[in-house]
Amino acid sequence: MKILMLAQFFPPDIGGEERHVLNLANALVARGHQVVVGTQLLPGTDRVETLPGGVVVHRFTSSAMRLGARYSDPHRPHHLPLPDPALTTALNRLVERVRPDVVHAHNWIVNSAVALRRRYPFKLVLTLHDYSNVCATKRMMRDGRPCPGPGARCLPCAGGHYGTVVGAGTALAVKAMHRWKDHAVDHIVSVSNAVAQRNGVPGGPVPSSVIPNFVPDTVAELIEHADNPDLPPGDFLFFAGDLLRDKGVPTLLDAYQRLGAGRPPLVMVGRRSPAVPDELPAGVRVFEQWTHPRVMAAFRRCTLAVLPSTWPDPCPTTVLEAMAAGRPVITTSTGGMVDMVQDGVSGVLVAPGDAAALAKAIGRLLADPGLRDRLGDAGRARVEHFTASSVAARVEKVYQEVMAA
Repeated sequence: MKILMLAQFFPPDIGGEERHVLNLANALVARGHQVVVGTQLLPGTDRVETLPGGVVVHRFTSSAMRLGARYSDPHRPHHLPLPDPALTTALNRLVERVRPDVVHAHNWIVNSAVALRRRYPFKLVLTLHDYSNVCATKRMMRDGRPCPGPGARCLPCAGGHYGTVVGAGTALAVKAMHRWKDHAVDHIVSVSNAVAQRNGVPGGPVPSSVIPNFVPDTVAELIEHADNPDLPPGDFLFFAGDLLRDKGVPTLLDAYQRLGAGRPPLVMVGRRSPAVPDELPAGVRVFEQWTHPRVMAAFRRCTLAVLPSTWPDPCPTTVLEAMAAGRPVITTSTGGMVDMVQDGVSGVLVAPGDAAALAKAIGRLLADPGLRDRLGDAGRARVEHFTASSVAARVEKVYQEVMAA
């Protein structure tokens, strides 16, 4: 089967969605499929590249790239909430050359693929990694709290996020494209039940399924061979992810303060933001960027992985990676985390934003090595449901179903 995978960003730019697309593309090639990836051209990347596993990557200039000044990070110009003129033109040429059986788009880049449906007979699969099907800000958060759903408050909320004019246009475009996608998309994959429910996918006109993010089958080998000289020699707590308020950074720092004297160091790694204060509690070490093997070495060595997102994080791969390393995980009872972690069995769930409850959970596990071992072992076993060999087969089945239909 010839598969064209579309992603707004792709490695060497690394995030959860980018890593998922890379892992899925490699897993599908290993299963005998021909996979081509279409993505934006970012600084320092080649326009055409063949990866070691056989995936061919085509990178294009998009119209969004010309609007860099409008983005908080001009080097990460997210896809527009409607068809991107330059990217649609480039994808038209790529589809003409590849003639894919299935186009598998991730989040808003599907908008450029939708515009090609009338010309080409490919089947279109959409994976939702966030809440962008109904939410202009993609996060389903309002005033620092989870949003109950789309409605009259969408325009002012989007205006507060993007600015009045751009926000209104984005919100209206999301609503218009939602209706268009209902007619153009053949199957919707949501990475968690939270993503499916909040995007209004179940019961909608498009066939759908919930298929999570995953870690490679070889992640255990990566963990065994990883090394990181920056880690403390003894016990330490570990956090990995963008250092944002929504990722629970202020809650984690508050909880860490509450642990009092004798607490182990807290190591945090990720892109820094104003959520990280200039003055940190004693014992906190912050690093901006680590390679993936160094992050995995930290998961392997840490006493506890603490990943306390306060927003309904769709399906954070870092939780799976910590579990794959056999370390006990403390995370929050929201978003995709409730699909991954069984509270008290394969990890610990606490209420999002509750620093006191988080500190209590950390203290309990620090005081009980036996409990840590049981949770770590159960977490490692749980991850077997979230590996490439398990998940890629489910994605492949979706392709087979849409082709048959």
